[in-house]
Amino acid sequence: MSVEPIRLSVTVRCDLERAFRTFTQEMGTWWPIETHARAVTELEDEDVKVERVEFQTFEGGHVLEHMSNGQALPWGEVLVWEPPSGFVLAWKPHGRPTPPTEVEVRFTAKGDHTLVELEHRAWERVGEDVAEIAAGYAEGWILTLERFRAKVDEAA
Repeated sequence: MSVEPIRLSVTVRCDLERAFRTFTQEMGTWWPIETHARAVTELEDEDVKVERVEFQTFEGGHVLEHMSNGQALPWGEVLVWEPPSGFVLAWKPHGRPTPPTEVEVRFTAKGDHTLVELEHRAWERVGEDVAEIAAGYAEGWILTLERFRAKVDEAA
């Protein structure tokens, strides 16, 4: 089954460099870890919580969820790192035995604002239930980008 890439965008009230830094280095300050974290989806029966989210800002780096029990669970690997214009991740924020999808985020200066465009693709790698999984991600990315916008607006 073929699923089109998820394409979403948000415009934030800050310059390109700040938008990029907030999205990457400060991800843990705005990401909705209460609903979109491995601690919630995979370890809900254990007494663990997310302590911090780390975005390693280099090609080959990882996005990691650091837990209160000392574990660091991966969400993705940085495939392309082009600050401040964008990055691409091999995205797999779960422990299921499927290959990662890809998430690309591009940043474009628009005067004193920044356009942030997200594309989540490579759904053909997921296998069965791809339509349901992609639909869940589409909803999740809407929430996530709104949280990102709110974080930028809070600091404006």
